[in-house]
Amino acid sequence: MKSGNRLLLIGALCVVVIWSETFISSKILLDRGLKPADIFFCRFLLAYLCVWPVSRKHFWAKSLADELKLFLLGFTGGALYFLAENTALEYSTASNVALVLCCVPLVTAILMSLVYKDERMNRRQITASLISFAGMVMVVLNGNLVLHLNPVGDLLAFGAVLVWGVYSLLVKTLSGKYDSIFMSRKVFAYGLISILPYFWFVSPLQIELKLISETVVWANLVYLGVVASMFCYVIWNKAMAKIGTVMTTNLLYCQPFFAMFFAHLIMGDRITWMAIAGTVILTIGMIRVERG
Repeated sequence: MKSGNRLLLIGALCVVVIWSETFISSKILLDRGLKPADIFFCRFLLAYLCVWPVSRKHFWAKSLADELKLFLLGFTGGALYFLAENTALEYSTASNVALVLCCVPLVTAILMSLVYKDERMNRRQITASLISFAGMVMVVLNGNLVLHLNPVGDLLAFGAVLVWGVYSLLVKTLSGKYDSIFMSRKVFAYGLISILPYFWFVSPLQIELKLISETVVWANLVYLGVVASMFCYVIWNKAMAKIGTVMTTNLLYCQPFFAMFFAHLIMGDRITWMAIAGTVILTIGMIRVERG
């Protein structure tokens, strides 16, 4: 792998680390009284305002078809994904949702292999991905072998998995035509637009200025909007374009480990030997995927 691509791979791994912590930031905001859709709106609005000054040379895509694809990027990778994920947490347990969401690399790899020949994994990579998946399951379970199934929540979580797979497919079709900053700006813009019907028909936007003025609230919103959204989406989209969608998405297998680490560091959650063993297995699988 070229040195430039290795740097992108490291950057994408840093994105996974940051995204792993966002569950804690979101939980803090939810506990303060913000709704999932409200958090998403503030997050993407901040991201759009920050990315606009460095991506204002081109406002529209080169064709109407590309503009439609960019709208679908914002709809799938923005509004639809976050609504499905956060709503799933209201119906099912965090362990169940995390376990289902970690199917993203496998589902994305399957979708990519069906559409693009250059994204098909070889046998070694398939085996390594399955090893990583097994390690990921051990990390998510973290010693708890009993899962309380909830059809509604689990189906919503799997819907989020499919939505992110579609998002990855769309990024693949546009990555050769547009830079990652332009694409990310469009994701934020159309994500905001596509969430408006939800506020109109389901639940209105409710953001109290007194609540936002609290340090813990605005600090987490800035972190989610500027760091976890603006910077991370730009790096992630560029990584998928340069080193491949499947290779980049496989890094999401590491997300449960980092989430577990942050939960232990910030919230005092326990870490079991099963989680540690799962981390070792996951790491072995990821190394084999990279070598493949």
